[in-house]
Amino acid sequence: MATTFSSAQKARASYIGFSIIARSFATCATRNSSSGQFFRSDFSNQPFTGSYEAGQPTTGPLGEAPILGAPRHTPKVLKQHLDQFVVGQERAKKVLSVAVYNHYQRIQELQRREEEEEQRLQQRLRRDKSEIHPLEDEFPGHQESIPTTPHDQALGAAPIFDPSPLTLEKANILLLGPSGVGKTLMAKTLARVLAVPFSMSDCTPFTQAGYIGEDAQVCVERLLAAANYDVVAAEQGIICLDEVDKIAAAKTAHGKDVGGEGVQQALLKIIEGTTLHIQAKQERAAPRSATGLDPSGSTGSPMYGGKYASSGPTSASGSGGSSSGSSKGETYSIRTDNILFIFTGAFIGLNKIILNRVSKGSIGFGSPIRSSSSLSSENPDMTLSVKPGSEESKLFEKHLPFFTPSSPDQSTRYNPLDLVEPSDLQTYGMIPELVGRIPITTALSALDEESLVRVLTEPRNSLVRQYEHMFQLSGVELRFTSGSLREIAKSSLGMGTGARGLRTCVERLLGEAMFEAPGSSIKHILITEAVAQRKQAPIYLARGQQHRFHTMFAAEEEEWEARMRQRRGEQANGDGRDGEMGSFEEYREKSKAAGVM
Repeated sequence: MATTFSSAQKARASYIGFSIIARSFATCATRNSSSGQFFRSDFSNQPFTGSYEAGQPTTGPLGEAPILGAPRHTPKVLKQHLDQFVVGQERAKKVLSVAVYNHYQRIQELQRREEEEEQRLQQRLRRDKSEIHPLEDEFPGHQESIPTTPHDQALGAAPIFDPSPLTLEKANILLLGPSGVGKTLMAKTLARVLAVPFSMSDCTPFTQAGYIGEDAQVCVERLLAAANYDVVAAEQGIICLDEVDKIAAAKTAHGKDVGGEGVQQALLKIIEGTTLHIQAKQERAAPRSATGLDPSGSTGSPMYGGKYASSGPTSASGSGGSSSGSSKGETYSIRTDNILFIFTGAFIGLNKIILNRVSKGSIGFGSPIRSSSSLSSENPDMTLSVKPGSEESKLFEKHLPFFTPSSPDQSTRYNPLDLVEPSDLQTYGMIPELVGRIPITTALSALDEESLVRVLTEPRNSLVRQYEHMFQLSGVELRFTSGSLREIAKSSLGMGTGARGLRTCVERLLGEAMFEAPGSSIKHILITEAVAQRKQAPIYLARGQQHRFHTMFAAEEEEWEARMRQRRGEQANGDGRDGEMGSFEEYREKSKAAGVM
């Protein structure tokens, strides 16, 4: 009997247990089906941790994190992108990357302040709406019976309270350097990764307002067109003014310098910040698109992960008609306070002005007499090889923005344009008001033979890759040997046009091959050192001779490597300092011997 009762109790307990489990599942299913409803019993065993206020600053482990999050394009990332297209010019790429990054940070900070001000305004409106005083509502302008802020009992006027936040000023950039060293290429390369509109204008046709030519505000009008006539986006863009040295003040015997000093005066307010009223008429064809933007106005690689989108033309005044059928055009009001300006120019002859200032004078007994002839534009800018620890090295390190490590046994090469001062630019012909508005100045060095060889092969859009792909479209394989690339660089160096002369040399070298190869039995073309020296014609090989083609290429490369090893051994046995200049005095002596000074 006891055994039967025990079995009944166990069966009853099992039934009760299954009933409780089924009821709990039904309750959970009912609570999950009702969206947005929570029960206190669900969180009864969890302690209270705290509350979250949307308007309060973030605390805890994320309290020291950047306000706008981690940017996708840091100065290092921008420089690494420039390294893929521009050879050398390390200091200039660093300066330009930092300036563009700071411009982004400044724009993001201004946007964040505008959003916070809008939130505070909305909170104030909601508070005023909920806390309406009946007497104030019935009698507008009625004074408060109890002042919320007590009057200052001290004598004199109350101090002025300025609630404006910290002002972040922009820093415009000036890139100096001879022609063909990468000034314009760096600006165009950054334009493809920027999340803001970008435009480039040439200062050569600029004239003063009222004269034949283009006004200075044309650069802002082009920026507006690049932003697809979005005023908000254009006010945060970047303008590159090329050939700024062409508007230097010229000494005129009579009349007015409308193309030099007059243009500089017109650029002053535009650079510093003013409101321009631009009347533009949109084309009725396809919509305008900015550099690096698709027709919809968005870019694929923004700075902080967002999308730059244009909202179409925005009229700033009611004088214009509609954007589609307006014959008069719309008027746009654009503020240039937040527009970053990048100036580029060759400034031929500026290095002589700098060396005249920093080198010793020619007054006194035993001093060399300097010729009054100016630097010839045919000779490229000479770089100085300065010994570490010397006075010249200390002078360069004082003016350079970045630290350059150097070993005590090896000399470091510097560019005289690195020592440029505002007084040198004023002597060249720039007015002091314009020079003072460009705080950042960096110089680009002239390309030597080794740099030109790297320009032929290393960049993503190198000339060798371009011509190899061009011949590949016709089913022809093209190869350049190391010796031929060196000869092409030598020929381009003698032209004095920098990297632009490389295409001229390659076009002259491959002109006959580009005429003969397409549509013929030629499948392989080899350019050797002898071909580059015009001692023989390019080597053409037909289909089936691929093994011979690669064998000839390998033999040429082995011969070149053997000669290079022999030359390096001779240089190691010798002094190794031939042709280098260790001081400004040696620079003057070599320049006089070359007929430059």
